[in-house]
Amino acid sequence: MGRGIVSTFSKIAREAAKAQRNAERRQRAVQREYERQKRLQRQYERQLEREHDKALKQAIRDQKNYEKEQKARYLQSRKDETQDLNDEVRYILEDFRSVLSLTLKTDDTISFESLYPKEKFPAFVPPPASTIPANPQPIKEDFFKSVKLEPSFWEKTLGIGKEKRLESVRQAEAAYNSAQAEHERINNVIENILKEDAKLLHEAKERYEREKQAFEDEIAQRIQQVDEFKSKYFSGEKEAVEAYNSMVLERSQYSDLFPQQFELYYVEQSKELVVEYELPSSNAIPVFKEYKYIQSKDEIKGTEFKQKEKTDIYSNLTASVTLRTLHELFEADQANVIDSIVFNGVVSTINPSTGLEIRPCIITVQTTKSEFNQFDLSKVDVIACVKGLRAQISPSLTELAPVKPIVNLDMFDKRFVDERDMISGIDDRTNLLEMDPFDFEHLVCNLFAKIGLESKLTRSSRDGGVDVIAFDPRPVFGGKYVIQAKRYRNTVEVAAVRDLYGTMMNENAAKGILVTTSTFGPDARGFAKDKPIELIDGTNLLYMLEQQGIRAKIIIP
Repeated sequence: MGRGIVSTFSKIAREAAKAQRNAERRQRAVQREYERQKRLQRQYERQLEREHDKALKQAIRDQKNYEKEQKARYLQSRKDETQDLNDEVRYILEDFRSVLSLTLKTDDTISFESLYPKEKFPAFVPPPASTIPANPQPIKEDFFKSVKLEPSFWEKTLGIGKEKRLESVRQAEAAYNSAQAEHERINNVIENILKEDAKLLHEAKERYEREKQAFEDEIAQRIQQVDEFKSKYFSGEKEAVEAYNSMVLERSQYSDLFPQQFELYYVEQSKELVVEYELPSSNAIPVFKEYKYIQSKDEIKGTEFKQKEKTDIYSNLTASVTLRTLHELFEADQANVIDSIVFNGVVSTINPSTGLEIRPCIITVQTTKSEFNQFDLSKVDVIACVKGLRAQISPSLTELAPVKPIVNLDMFDKRFVDERDMISGIDDRTNLLEMDPFDFEHLVCNLFAKIGLESKLTRSSRDGGVDVIAFDPRPVFGGKYVIQAKRYRNTVEVAAVRDLYGTMMNENAAKGILVTTSTFGPDARGFAKDKPIELIDGTNLLYMLEQQGIRAKIIIP
């Protein structure tokens, strides 16, 4: 029994030990799994950290590459901007250099055939026809297909079905008659539609013929105008020659840097064409001849033209436009109505000392067709060529120092009229105050002509406040004068002097002169002070006449 108890306890102890060992193994397994999970977690965290570091380093590299690319892109854009500026300068200078050569490749003669209208009147398009409804002719047999027209045996012998058959015949007859009536009605509608279409077609044709005739009349009129223009041009009529040569210059292709404004005057007696042509100012020349990009300062810096370079460019440009204009006009002279041309090149600008608009003439040249056509313009030096034509050129072109035009276009003002000789009929018995006002204007014009001015009388009805326009041919001191003649008894007030000053500005005159038979008030003289205005009262007028050997008097009743 004691052995059995021991055996039992031993068994229990072994099982307990085994359970303990199993528990410890499970505990160790759990611990190992826990530690394994921790190792995996640490590995995962280290992996995340490595990937984060890698991503961060890549982001830094990407940022640096991006910044590098952006910097390279910006640098290239600045270089491109610099190149664009240099290209623009090059294009402008090439445009200037090709002014003459371009026209040599073009026939400047205007074909009168090209002036004829080329338009064709469109073909007649009839108005759309109306939709015609379908209207087939009713066929009687179609209405009686199911109707028994002949009586049956039973109807003949016994009268069976007679009423029914006759009713069906009546219904068929009625349906046919109704269809026939509808057919006639639709026929009437169709007839009315066709009549309306015919009416509309007729009206459309009449309208078309009227419009076509009006078009052909206009074309014929335009053809007649071209024919008349051509005839007058070949006959050398002044207005036609001026219009033709205006077309020649208007068709000349220049860039937008050129004003391409001009005035023409044709002198029929001498067959001379006077041209006043507006040149581009020296401001058309770019300020900088070259641009460079300074990377260290992120700055585009331009190198300015030297004054001599700018002068050379502008001199060549001025000479090129002059020769081109002469070439185009002479080449286009198919009627041989131009023997010589006077070219005055002017520039519209602002006088910095007065702030007023001025148009100085900076080149003037006169040449004949026979002389000019001897030159080979494809080989000439443009400066030497215009000098060879004895052109008068501004001594300082870029400063727009003026030269006196060989022939001044102002001398051909359309307002000018022929003046009468009033001086020869004046003696010491003549009272100027009793002269006709228009005769007094002629007298003033005669007087300034005797003094040495080129004096022109204007139309009295359209003088705009100007009675006489005079030109002083002297260099430096000369210019255009506007003169008003007032045969007054009363004192001339300041308003008249103000009007004269306004007229001077409008006429772009160098001087204004107011001549009167009376006197000037203090306000009038005060306004004229320090202005290019000369006031000549009655006393001074008599003195000026006496200086020319003319005696007269002014007696105020």
